[in-house]
Amino acid sequence: MKRVAVIVFPGSNCDADALVAARDAGADAYYVWYRDTALNGADIVILPGGFSYGDYLRSGAIARFSPIMAAVAEHARAGGPVLGICNGFQILCEAGLLPGGLMRNARLRFLSRPAWVRVERTDTPFTGMYEPGEILEIPIAHGDGRYVADERTAAELEAHGRVVWRYVRDNPNGSTNAIAGVCNAGRNVLGIMPHPERRTASILGGQDGARIFHSMEARHATQHAMDVRAVGDRHLRV
Repeated sequence: MKRVAVIVFPGSNCDADALVAARDAGADAYYVWYRDTALNGADIVILPGGFSYGDYLRSGAIARFSPIMAAVAEHARAGGPVLGICNGFQILCEAGLLPGGLMRNARLRFLSRPAWVRVERTDTPFTGMYEPGEILEIPIAHGDGRYVADERTAAELEAHGRVVWRYVRDNPNGSTNAIAGVCNAGRNVLGIMPHPERRTASILGGQDGARIFHSMEARHATQHAMDVRAVGDRHLRV
């Protein structure tokens, strides 16, 4: 069972949703306060959506200096999976754990409605249970959701397959290349603007977001089996 730390900042309002979604997928999920300095043995870290203190300056610009972010950065550098949703995506970009940044929506309006994204990559800890090219209906709720990257960075993301989700049907916020989610070069850090935790059950309108959280546990089970086989192989060689 994966241990999943859900980081809570002053202003987070999707932390409970992320916690429930992770638990429903079989994870041992728990909260970590932004002033803490340790992740308490987390296998995976989730920075949830909502808001964070200091967003009035620029979304995520102050939260990135929170004490817990040093532990999050260390976890990421060690290859640990990190998922940032909406405001969490903004914080990851501000912290330099993901390239680019999030700006005001193109029409300067807060958007809260369904959006459609195409799964571009399934080789991350959070997208392994999707099919490449699959179209998902996932809610968005953001005012600063326009992903921007300079021409060179955008070209590198495209060339190296680091665009994980892309808006289809329309580009609701004017993001560069209709990008809805990107990962780092190591593929263990993922930021997405849509809210998968809000689409995990039929009562919520569908389950398109649930596999983000189930992918975490599926990857854990696969890795555990590989570790067990590796130990057995070593014993056989001895």
